[in-house]
Amino acid sequence: MENSTASSSARSPLGLIFLTLFIDMLGFGIVIPVLPLYAEGSRIGATESQLAWIVGIYSLLQLVCSPLFGKWSDRIGRKPVLVVSILGTAVGFVVLGAATTVWMLILGRIIDGASGGNISTAMACIADVTTKENRSRNMGLVGAAFGLGFMLGPAIGGVLSKHFGLATPFYFAAGLALLNAMLVWLRLPETLTAESRERARHRATIGEVFHGGRAGMIAAILASQLASVTGFSIMTALFALYCEKRFGYDTAQVGYILAYVGLLGVLFQGGLLRRLLKRPIEKQLAVIGAVVLALSMAALPFTHSLGVLLAVCFGISLGNSFVTPTLNGLASRSTDAHCQGRLLGLMQSAGSLGRFLGPMIGFGLIHATNPPADYARTAFFASAGILALATIFILLVAPGKPATSEADAIPEG
Repeated sequence: MENSTASSSARSPLGLIFLTLFIDMLGFGIVIPVLPLYAEGSRIGATESQLAWIVGIYSLLQLVCSPLFGKWSDRIGRKPVLVVSILGTAVGFVVLGAATTVWMLILGRIIDGASGGNISTAMACIADVTTKENRSRNMGLVGAAFGLGFMLGPAIGGVLSKHFGLATPFYFAAGLALLNAMLVWLRLPETLTAESRERARHRATIGEVFHGGRAGMIAAILASQLASVTGFSIMTALFALYCEKRFGYDTAQVGYILAYVGLLGVLFQGGLLRRLLKRPIEKQLAVIGAVVLALSMAALPFTHSLGVLLAVCFGISLGNSFVTPTLNGLASRSTDAHCQGRLLGLMQSAGSLGRFLGPMIGFGLIHATNPPADYARTAFFASAGILALATIFILLVAPGKPATSEADAIPEG
């Protein structure tokens, strides 16, 4: 089927989607090294249990809202859903920057999380404009956008917070979100065909995603997503505090380390992974990634120098770079065109649940009486165990074709 947009625009969506995701992830990355220290500091004084909710409530709201955004994007198109969700992100960041109490922080995270359908919808755009065979490779391109944003974001956030105050990165991220919304509204063409939107209106149940003998495979992919993201999120929730207590690093120094992780992610997902995925080996790469990630998490408590920490972070970046895009690619290839938004919304929800459970588990395993050398040791071991479970789930995935034929995608150009 031919897309309703002109052929000249058929070549442009991938670059625009890449830029959209990069700006979105840049804003997200800016607050990573800042939020835990901002919440724990004298201005707000959050406890460890409150920190768990501040970090995790965002993802809990995404758990509920991402499938809805995916369903709406299947019905009314990707572009309006992207614009609304990104504007919500901007409002959430403004509330965070103005926060003086724990409840204001939680409110800001709720607003941001409730409107956070942009990632799954952008991934659905990728599915709209790529062929099934190239989908995992292009999910790797999305991962590179994430990695680039994750590389620059923490460094920018760390520098801004160190020199202009801890609230400044949130306002800066809000401005980026507004810029992102304008970019999508003015430049991004609608990628979902009118025929696919019409089919989605008549076949709107989430249960349809599991029809045609696909239930077992999709359930295994969703379980793999949940476990891998939960394990990884334990680390991301605790990393800034871990670096502060173990090594005495400030927000700028933590930002530089996370920038290093992001740079590696760009190289792995934008280069190495795309080359490897010229062959249909998504499952094998996902298994390798989960194993490397589990081993790296288990090694994290034993780091006592910057050099060792950077080596462990190398493994963390490599493992995560192999797991995330391959699971999304496997999911996207397992269903039909008019269900892409809903299935990727479910993947986003599984990830959101993992990003909620990870901080809850991680902060729940923190013992305030432990010396700095033991900070987060038990939590990181738990992360390794959960990632080992993810490996088992990935091994249960049996890649296959959708039950019904998929419409032709827009040529990638």
